[in-house]
Amino acid sequence: MSIIPVEIQKQVREVFQVLENPVKVILFTQGEGGAIECSMCKETRQLVEEVTSLSNQVEFQVYDLVKDADVAAQYNIEKIPAVAVIGGGNRPKDYGIRLYGIPSGYEFTSLIQDILLVSRGTSDLSEKTLKELAKLETPVHIQVFVTPTCPYCPKAVILAHKLALASDKITADMVEATEFPHQANRYQVQGVPRTVINDVVHIEGAVPETALVAELMRVLNDSEMDRLRKDWEVHLN
Repeated sequence: MSIIPVEIQKQVREVFQVLENPVKVILFTQGEGGAIECSMCKETRQLVEEVTSLSNQVEFQVYDLVKDADVAAQYNIEKIPAVAVIGGGNRPKDYGIRLYGIPSGYEFTSLIQDILLVSRGTSDLSEKTLKELAKLETPVHIQVFVTPTCPYCPKAVILAHKLALASDKITADMVEATEFPHQANRYQVQGVPRTVINDVVHIEGAVPETALVAELMRVLNDSEMDRLRKDWEVHLN
């Protein structure tokens, strides 16, 4: 029995007609059909498989976190279910776009938008933002904690994924808070969306592009100043 209603399938097919380039959607799971099957892995596989079947421009692949540990390591996957949305075709491109947990409810929109974003290969970020991102010299990890019932979360997720698409230095994760409670507790997630940059800055709500980029650059500037301070202390000693 299909997870996605027929009417929604029809709408997604129409949306996917504008896909410009091939997209590959990779699902990481474990122990499907067995005693060690992860929570929501089966449902995530069915959902993602149904979505990717709605366009011949979208390829679907599945890997087991344990059996295919080398592939999981290649994509830096450590928890499941996990979805990586990458450029497909003859020259695959990994933009660092990840979804951890089932992209259901409002997050179904994030999965669809990610496929459109990667197929297009460009974002609608402002020139000012692109200039700021071009200054990045060190890796940036953005995590956006969400729940399926949060109507404001997809906006925060897509913005983070646009930043990842625009910069090779950025990786961006959607993390479904209720599926990963230990991680949610670690970052004191009490409301969503909650965006975490490099384990340092926590941002509440779906903030505008300018605000998120300003926080991102502040984190990096503070980190650089801290590094210089430590280097100077070592020099003095």
